[in-house]
Amino acid sequence: MKFLLLFICGLVAGIINTLAGGGSFITVAAMIFMGLPPTVANGTNRIAILFQNIMAVKRFKHFDLIPTENLKGILIPAAMGAIAGAYMASVIPDATFKRIFGALMILISFITLYDPQRVAERLRPSPKLLPAIFFLIGIYGGFIQAGVGFFILAALSLYGMDLVRANAVKVLVILIFTVFALAIFAYRGKVDPLWGVVLAAGNATGAYIGVNLAVQKGHGFIRKFVLAALMVVAVRLIIG
Repeated sequence: MKFLLLFICGLVAGIINTLAGGGSFITVAAMIFMGLPPTVANGTNRIAILFQNIMAVKRFKHFDLIPTENLKGILIPAAMGAIAGAYMASVIPDATFKRIFGALMILISFITLYDPQRVAERLRPSPKLLPAIFFLIGIYGGFIQAGVGFFILAALSLYGMDLVRANAVKVLVILIFTVFALAIFAYRGKVDPLWGVVLAAGNATGAYIGVNLAVQKGHGFIRKFVLAALMVVAVRLIIG
């Protein structure tokens, strides 16, 4: 029953992550509630994220939505940032991580209320800042992963990329930096392979569904549901 629930959480998270971001709040919280130490849950989640984004990249390529232009200017900084962020997350105490995780859930919950395209109308920094922006995004993604998709979508939207194509680039960026983050967590002994494989099966299935939804509808329809779910779990984590 525990692993069935984990698979279902992964399925839902895979759809949410592919459409927008924030699904890892559900999976990491679920693993914590089911008894996995918080920092191990954070590391184990990266197995699911890896397979989810392998599936998502393959599906976006099927629809010819992965840009062909050079993306090294954002992929390399994001990977470097993720290494630093994952190391920081692997050395902090479980109790500290749990509270940081809960606080960030509330912050990201409010961010989901705003369309990155709307932000882009007000902010448009120089393209020269894009590598630095993705380095910071990588640090966050390596540290906690959950909600990083919103920041990637916002950054790409600042430079005029539509949300469907931005989603395609987003899953590629996350795939690349997750390889490095997972290696750090595994080296530090913060990964449970069995839990990770079960969760990965759910996430990959959700990613397959999510790409089709992204191409057909976008992700606006799911935001209110995500917000409500994240707020409930955030309060539970902070007071727990």
